Amino acid sequence: MALRLDRLEGALRQLTGTIEQLQYQNQQMQSQIQRMQSGAVAPVTAPVTAPVTAPGATPNVGTGVPGALQAPRPGNRSDMFDPSQHPNAPGAPRALGNSAVIAAPETAGNAPALGAPGGRDAGAPLDLSTLSGNPQAPQPAVQTAPQPAAMASAPAQTMQPPVQSAPAPARPAGNQLATLPPTASPQDEYDMAYGYVLHKDYALAEQAFRDFLRKYPDERLVPDAQYWLGESLFQRQRYRDAAESFLAVSTKYEKAGKAPDSLLRLGQSLAALNQKEAACATLAEVGRKFPRASASVKRGVTQEEKRAHC
Repeated sequence: MALRLDRLEGALRQLTGTIEQLQYQNQQMQSQIQRMQSGAVAPVTAPVTAPVTAPGATPNVGTGVPGALQAPRPGNRSDMFDPSQHPNAPGAPRALGNSAVIAAPETAGNAPALGAPGGRDAGAPLDLSTLSGNPQAPQPAVQTAPQPAAMASAPAQTMQPPVQSAPAPARPAGNQLATLPPTASPQDEYDMAYGYVLHKDYALAEQAFRDFLRKYPDERLVPDAQYWLGESLFQRQRYRDAAESFLAVSTKYEKAGKAPDSLLRLGQSLAALNQKEAACATLAEVGRKFPRASASVKRGVTQEEKRAHC
């Protein structure tokens, strides 16, 4: 439970970081659009200004611009700008009420017109997609930060947090994979399988011992491998399969060191299968067939006979 809570907290932190990053990108894109709109405006004509006539001065007419008023000049400097000599220069004063506007410079040939891409009228809304003179392209939609409630159904467009996958279901006992032994020798494979028994990985032990018996049917370790195969089945309450394995040891390998233990386990397996008579007969056979069995085996026989009420 603590591990799942840690994973959920980590995922929540990642989603929070994603939301903050998306909000920052959204603010950056809005600022960029505002800068583009404020910087890409249509050409603005020079403001129409009316020159102020000094008191007592006589307005001069005939400067080339109708209605233009000029104050008397008491002698201009040679380096000063004279609007009367350059009436069409930028910044020259224009008469009030004059309907004449500054014409856009003529373009040569089929060159695109400047200042009004796509034939936009003066004062019309500015289309940012045409500022570069390219054909109008659809504007990319501004990605907004998704609401926290919608994060589970709609992943973020710019950055996806790592998805926390559900834990894989446990493998069936027959499909677990065993590791490879250090070498391909029978002893190393037997030791690897016996290590699974010591770690109580009985499913892997069963698979490893079955592989060992299939690959090395004449190996000297076969009796022990057959016994531990039955033990791995017995510990998983597969008593019928365990009984067959213990029976093979006690009948085929009567001289093996594990033969008395196998006969004891056979009696216990039969008792677990509710075969009381066969179990009691098997337990009685241990003392008769193996009079020199270890003390632990004899003690196990006595305890099992009391448990089975033999």
